[in-house]
Amino acid sequence: MNYSDEFRNREIVRGLAERIAALTSGLSRPLTFMEVCGTHTMSIYQYGLHSLLPPQVRLISGPGCPVCVTPVGYVDQAVAYARRPNTIVATFGDMLRVPGSSSSLMQERARGADVRIVYSSVDAVALAAGHPDQQVVFLGVGFETTAPTIAASIQMAARQGLQNYFALVAHKTIPVPMQVLSSDPDLGIDGYLCPAHVSTVIGGDAYRFLAEQHGVPCVVTGFEPADIMQGVAMLVSQRVENRAAVEIQYRRFVTWEGNRQAQALLTEVFTPVDTPWRGIGVIPQSGLAIAEKYAAFDAAKALPVAVEAPREAAGCLCGEVLKGKVAPCDCPLFGKACTPEDPVGACMVSSEGSCAAAYKYGTQGR
Repeated sequence: MNYSDEFRNREIVRGLAERIAALTSGLSRPLTFMEVCGTHTMSIYQYGLHSLLPPQVRLISGPGCPVCVTPVGYVDQAVAYARRPNTIVATFGDMLRVPGSSSSLMQERARGADVRIVYSSVDAVALAAGHPDQQVVFLGVGFETTAPTIAASIQMAARQGLQNYFALVAHKTIPVPMQVLSSDPDLGIDGYLCPAHVSTVIGGDAYRFLAEQHGVPCVVTGFEPADIMQGVAMLVSQRVENRAAVEIQYRRFVTWEGNRQAQALLTEVFTPVDTPWRGIGVIPQSGLAIAEKYAAFDAAKALPVAVEAPREAAGCLCGEVLKGKVAPCDCPLFGKACTPEDPVGACMVSSEGSCAAAYKYGTQGR
């Protein structure tokens, strides 16, 4: 049997659904669990897991899409660099179509700007090395999963003595926003499906404070249907047993301590800062900025540009979707003015966005 088939086996998934239903049959109120990983969101919609859960269990999507939580002002800044003479903007493909206040990188490229898609931060460094007469600005967006790769690119550029490689970073860390959302009485979060990719770096122990200080159960969960359903069952068990702990369902990849080498790299190149999250606002010490030691590679400091005042799209509820307060289909623009072909908000653009998942696989659930 193919290894992945074991985690997509219908009988196993149905059995887990029956177990969840049995565990919740005597509850006096429904339980609300939040996944904070865009890949989880896509899997939940793709495999129709909402429909397998009993009425006593509700899954909501949180701010697990790094592109989605990046504020519009950052996109405006990236557009400003695209308009800058003698400048190449290098980016992962998911940022290309994200709308800014008045333009996007795709629109700027159509107008002649040198905007290039790269598949790794190493490609961006190679781009700078191959174009010494131009400034290369790489867009560093992501959580703890991708941040170490951008940190490594900065160190690589430093070792090579490149003076034309710069990073415009908007890195964010996951645990602190989870604490903020836990404190929101309107959400009433009973537990978290913790992100798997992020957890391979930061480790399961990073969520311990949520369980011990805030009484919120946490389960680090994989991406396949059986992974997710087992994670939900583990959360339900904690609630039924009136306990709060951090558990690792995704033990085939995630450890308690995480990747110490990647963590050391983040500490070396970045420093924690207060940073804005789309829809949530500024969260203290939840972002990563380039440390002073590597300030020469910080685009914001080394290559200042004039940026227009940010404006959110009228009627877009992307911010409320990211907080789990509304479902994608509750937005008046969803599927009408806002589609993957002509997106209004970032949640419809990214391959990890809740709106993109709901549009592609159907709006069932919630």
